[in-house]
Amino acid sequence: MAKPNLLFILADDHAGYVLGSDGNPRARTPNLDRLAAEGVRFASNYCNAPVCTPSRQSMLTGQLPHAAGITVVDSPLATDKPTIARQLKQAGFYTGAIGKMHWNQKPNPPFPGIHGFDHPFADQLTFSGHRDSVQDCAVSFRYWGAEMPMPPGVATRPEWRVFLAPAREWLNADKLPDASYERDLRGTYVVEQAIDFMDARGKDPFALWVSFSEPHAPFTFPIEDRDAFNADEFEVPRVGPEDWGQIPTIFRGLSDRDKRGIAAAYYSSVQFVDRNVGRLMRALKDRGLDQNTLVVYTADHGYCLGHHGRFEKHCYYDQALRTPLIMRFPGRFTGGRTIRALTETIDIPGTVLELMEAPKLEIDHGKSLAPLLAGKTAAHRSHIFSEYLENEEAYIRTDEWKFTYCSGKRYRRDGYETDNPLPGPYVRLYDLKKDPGEFHDVSRDTAHGARIAEMKSLLLKRFRDTHSEAARVSASLPAEQQLDFFLRPRDSKFSGAGPLEVKYNIK
Repeated sequence: MAKPNLLFILADDHAGYVLGSDGNPRARTPNLDRLAAEGVRFASNYCNAPVCTPSRQSMLTGQLPHAAGITVVDSPLATDKPTIARQLKQAGFYTGAIGKMHWNQKPNPPFPGIHGFDHPFADQLTFSGHRDSVQDCAVSFRYWGAEMPMPPGVATRPEWRVFLAPAREWLNADKLPDASYERDLRGTYVVEQAIDFMDARGKDPFALWVSFSEPHAPFTFPIEDRDAFNADEFEVPRVGPEDWGQIPTIFRGLSDRDKRGIAAAYYSSVQFVDRNVGRLMRALKDRGLDQNTLVVYTADHGYCLGHHGRFEKHCYYDQALRTPLIMRFPGRFTGGRTIRALTETIDIPGTVLELMEAPKLEIDHGKSLAPLLAGKTAAHRSHIFSEYLENEEAYIRTDEWKFTYCSGKRYRRDGYETDNPLPGPYVRLYDLKKDPGEFHDVSRDTAHGARIAEMKSLLLKRFRDTHSEAARVSASLPAEQQLDFFLRPRDSKFSGAGPLEVKYNIK
């Protein structure tokens, strides 16, 4: 049998609940739903960090964010870090990365061979005589030649000024399309570059990452889709009695009308992503590659659309943590299945290498999904682990419980400050069977003391088993003191904890 190919499709901020195949009737995702019907959908997949760069580089390296050395959004991935692209290249695949990868190598453009990619057309793209960063979500790429004129009287989205303009503007509450037709948008251009990559390889096996900037804010979609969704038909998620204090102040001024418009813009952008996935799948089929290509579709993390008053990720709610994960590989595993076992994004790298018969990563913090795909087991993980070290917090989720521990000692620098920026250490515990919406923290109920201790132990075990500095902190110290040590960001670009640098007794 001919060596297979890999097409790894990555979206930015695509929440797992915004899929038709997830039971969401409002989502217009026919191509992704078809991919799920032909492949295997993991319905309970959770990211290991609810923020772009840490999640993406964890997925590339097979190491949890703190071990990969990427825990805050602007950290660059070390160029000598092992990656699955390097392993695939070693196995004879020609490797490519097109689109938004968040390697943060600016101002230098990526070079052939970076992180194991022979063809790194990522993060910085040269087009129509200019270069701009894919990480700037306001940029549109134009075709050579004259642009098509805009229809008269149609309002389009202004320049994206995140945190500089009112939140309603940079979250696109007016549901404004990009000042572009679909043919001129970056997502379309990324697909065309991916197709060119396939054509250039001929019969040689390839491993290609195609990474979209959508549906990340400002929720880009073409002018043709300006009326695709009626904002008035969207419901505003309720805010619970315990939510107000944790809602970032930047969202406090949003009206219900704003919130509906933001949701409609987001769904419009997801629809655009879906069409681009369809283009990629048709390109595989037209070239006779669809029956011998492993296709993976996922996202770096989820997104809150008004849930608990929030419009971002950066938190522990399921809407921010759960991501779509679909795998299709004709003849290698049976499609048309939904797997509901708890899985983590960190499980993807080792699974891909195993399915592609490439060498394993020397360090792999994941657990292969291959037994699930082969139907050999229905069980996988007892819990999922995720971390957001920008706010020095980490999470454990089981089928029945959600637990959060936060040091409360760090001024967060992500723009989502609350009224109480330094709350001190706290825990949250939610009974997901009785309270699936995560509205009632039961951590103060003394009946749950043993469960909280167990959850802290699970967090500590994941850190101790994977953290490069685990030997520096004594296991005899109180769990809270150990966790505070592990939750500190240590990225190479990170210079400290800010005004309140915390000193730890680690002896």
